[in-house]
Amino acid sequence: MPRDYSLSHLTTEGLRPPEMLEVAARTGYRYVGIRLLPSAPGGLAFPLMENPTLMRDTRAAMAATGVGIFDLEMVRLDARFRAEEYLAFFEVGAELGARVVLVAADDPEPSRLVSSYVALCEAARPFGLSCDLEFMPWTKVPDLGAASRVVAQAAQPNSGIIVDALHFDRSGGRPEQLVGLPRDWLHYAQLCDGPAARPTDEAELIRAARTERWLPGEGGIDLAGLWRRLPDDLPVSVEVPHRQRIAELGHERWAREALRASQRLIETL
Repeated sequence: MPRDYSLSHLTTEGLRPPEMLEVAARTGYRYVGIRLLPSAPGGLAFPLMENPTLMRDTRAAMAATGVGIFDLEMVRLDARFRAEEYLAFFEVGAELGARVVLVAADDPEPSRLVSSYVALCEAARPFGLSCDLEFMPWTKVPDLGAASRVVAQAAQPNSGIIVDALHFDRSGGRPEQLVGLPRDWLHYAQLCDGPAARPTDEAELIRAARTERWLPGEGGIDLAGLWRRLPDDLPVSVEVPHRQRIAELGHERWAREALRASQRLIETL
């Protein structure tokens, strides 16, 4: 079965959703992931729930290109989280046919974090959306073990975990840890590469993750070992932000090179 590839928001950061869809169609992706809410205060996002014109243009681009929306970014669970505040977000996701909401964890209180995650999953379920927790070393869910505990305690049918190759490596993950992960927790994974040497400074971890990832196969992360332990039919989000190289090559060429590098790595395993 052919693997499904999705173009991540960060790989073409700066493009509006309709433009992303057009680039994805020209470069060979089946899906895109779009950012409706910022990853940090003041960050770039395209809140379609507040912009009917952009929503209309996005739907028109989907119809014209045949490219779908795979995931929506992003919901952050902090001490002030209220699931009911995200209903418009879910409604847009359902209208676009999205499958997954990307979730990050900022709440330092473990029991409240689990409760918020349960509430998010329950609110998103009627809209056909899973809520996939992305562990990142600088968040309150820093690694696969922490993410697994939250998802297991929540025990929701539409919960999940995102395995991002960079975060998995930088958090000290080992490929063999993925072997026992429940299949129904996995809806997609994010692919990129990076230097073998892991940054020890949190600010550098964040900077590299957001602005300077490498094409699969260019770096020192054990991507082959990681992908051999993930399901063969798992969709792949190609997430390779690199601001300097995007500025030099342009969004479309960079998206094409990222997809080709991903396919070379995965489809020869």
